Amino acid sequence: MLPAPNPQTVTENYDRAKEAYAAYDVDTDAALERLAGVPISLNCWQGDDVTGFEVREGSVEGGGIMATGGYPYRATNGDQLRQDLDQAIRLIPGTARVNLHAIYAETEGKPVDRDALGPEHFSRWTEWAGERGYGLDFNPSYFAHPKADGGYTLSSADDGIRKFWIDHGKASRRIAAAMGKALKNPCCNNIWIPDGAKDHPVDRWGPRRRLVEALDEIFAEEMPADAIKDALEGKLFGLGLEDYTVGSHEFYLAYCVRHGKILCMDMGHYHPTETITDKLSSILTQVDEVLLHVSRGVRWDSDHVVIFNDEVRAFCHEIVRGGVLDRVLFSLDFFDASINRAAAWVVGARSFLKAMLNALLEPTEKLRQLEAEGKGHAKLGLLQDLKLMPLGAVWNAFCLRHDVPPASGWIAEIDRYEREVLAGR
Repeated sequence: MLPAPNPQTVTENYDRAKEAYAAYDVDTDAALERLAGVPISLNCWQGDDVTGFEVREGSVEGGGIMATGGYPYRATNGDQLRQDLDQAIRLIPGTARVNLHAIYAETEGKPVDRDALGPEHFSRWTEWAGERGYGLDFNPSYFAHPKADGGYTLSSADDGIRKFWIDHGKASRRIAAAMGKALKNPCCNNIWIPDGAKDHPVDRWGPRRRLVEALDEIFAEEMPADAIKDALEGKLFGLGLEDYTVGSHEFYLAYCVRHGKILCMDMGHYHPTETITDKLSSILTQVDEVLLHVSRGVRWDSDHVVIFNDEVRAFCHEIVRGGVLDRVLFSLDFFDASINRAAAWVVGARSFLKAMLNALLEPTEKLRQLEAEGKGHAKLGLLQDLKLMPLGAVWNAFCLRHDVPPASGWIAEIDRYEREVLAGR
């Protein structure tokens, strides 16, 4: 394993890279300053394979959520999960946030059903985040529950089932608002439901009409904008729900435009050949903000760890080129139980940040001018040459400025953490 480069080498390489980018009228210092202000929210469910801390008789699984792999040492309580998140964040430069699901409530060993959850059940999370300066985001959990076994939650034809999940949605918004208020940092509360059918429903209209009514009821309570942001996440299909998804992309897009909510787009929630990149310039002309769940599907919505690949690079470029970076929220969304779970956060977050840095280092105005002048050959050639620019030298300098190991130096830290902490679990 290669050691991290020493600080003097990083600085010297950065100075040369800075000069190389300046030839294209790119200010690397300005790019690094901008990148430092781009938060990426770490998905807590990567740390324990989407298990949560609910006190319930027997285990409940399902709802299109499945982590695969048998790597040891997963977190089994809130203290361990927070410890693992702390370790990961120490190896990720920039601005940290943490994304919670309702199933990560800490109820002191007492059963508390999801419709009765309150801010007090997340007080340890809020205190921990406040002490460290992390922002928090939140998600109601509409899966892995006896009242989700029928395949429908907010769109259920059963009035009792539907009311339970509406009450859970209301409770989750109150929790998110309390977190945002306490941290003086708005909490994004994102609703995703697994509702749908495995095979050819005759009635596709009824569930969607009920979902509209349920969402209207959940959002009826006014919440302070400086404490909470409301988002809705669509999906193409889920496990066991391959034919019909009530909360599809089109459903939530229309609802968000009509009601002024944030549309959440998950990279794995579309057809395999469909990407979110081209959707951004269409949607952000109609809504104020979008939430992107940065994930990686392999053949299907398989939630692999994010890497620095073409798809991530493409949407980062689109966001920077459109001047909408301040209107996009970012969160990791994957669950891989086959590798060190803290390392998965580090790989995913650092990969996303590298892609965003790559976009911030692009001479966009020069490229736009060439395109406007009809010089497509020059634009295409410049885009190819930019792929050989010393991005790594600028990235390492960013890490150094945030007291984070540059290059592959973080791997030794994760290995040490596994030996000294995880192996004792």
